[in-house]
Amino acid sequence: MKILVTGGAGYIGSVLTPTLLNSGHEVIILDNFMYGQTSLLDCCHNPRLKVIKGDIRDQGLVETFVKKSDAIIHLACIVGAPACNKDPIAARTVNCESVFNILKARKRNQPIIYPNTNSGYGIGQEVIFCTEETPLEPISLYGRLKVDTEKEILRAGNSVALRLATVFGISPRMRLDLLVNDFVYRAVNDKFVILFEANFKRNYLHVRDVARAFIHSLNNFKLMSGQAYNVGLSNANLSKLELCQEIQKQIPDFYFHESEVGEDPDKRNYIVSNDKIEKTGFKPETTLQDGITELIKGYQIIKSNRFSNV
Repeated sequence: MKILVTGGAGYIGSVLTPTLLNSGHEVIILDNFMYGQTSLLDCCHNPRLKVIKGDIRDQGLVETFVKKSDAIIHLACIVGAPACNKDPIAARTVNCESVFNILKARKRNQPIIYPNTNSGYGIGQEVIFCTEETPLEPISLYGRLKVDTEKEILRAGNSVALRLATVFGISPRMRLDLLVNDFVYRAVNDKFVILFEANFKRNYLHVRDVARAFIHSLNNFKLMSGQAYNVGLSNANLSKLELCQEIQKQIPDFYFHESEVGEDPDKRNYIVSNDKIEKTGFKPETTLQDGITELIKGYQIIKSNRFSNV
């Protein structure tokens, strides 16, 4: 199958792309490489990879490569609430309006898979799991745009939406802003973290399992089409405090303290049920502890010390 992956050089895309290639697919990457990343260099030897540097908002460019593809995985996105708040116009045009170019260009029988996030659940109810039937009440511009785009893609038909838990783990296009990645980095390098609203909970998922979820959706598209699915580790609906305790199991001298003053601007707080996708045969393979081990190793290589004098 020939698959168009928009944003294929990003944090998820640079793990998904080699996974697709190793599964025998042809892959067309459309990415603007806005961060100057070199995350796909290891794939360039593969004759089944085509790389297009361009903007997802370029309707002519999108139309050309949508028509050359059998299926679409639409990852291109301004990711995260801070980035969207910094440039809300870019966020709206990239995250939401660009999907109209794709939907306009694609054939009706052309599958499209879209990653939403658990962020759409906003602030959940204590001890009540969010399912795919739970009303979506995002509390950030990023969350609202993802929810709006999911609605458009599902309304268009022949589509699957994956509502991803907070992703973690090593990627060729690494991100240190994601919660698990951030806390492990602090544990390795700073040995401490101050927690605000330490009881706020989220679900988590390794980036390689995200790639596996896309492959699973492609392989089971007829079964899953027209629906949204939560995707995460069912044994990892954890508060920030519980996450720190998990990290401390591997870094015993990691100190964390709950602040009595101040607050976290990120108010997301929910627990999530992943039963629906598990009933289709998908389960994550990488545990939170395995991911923490991997990050600890990776942070022996990565250190953000551009302006440090030590």
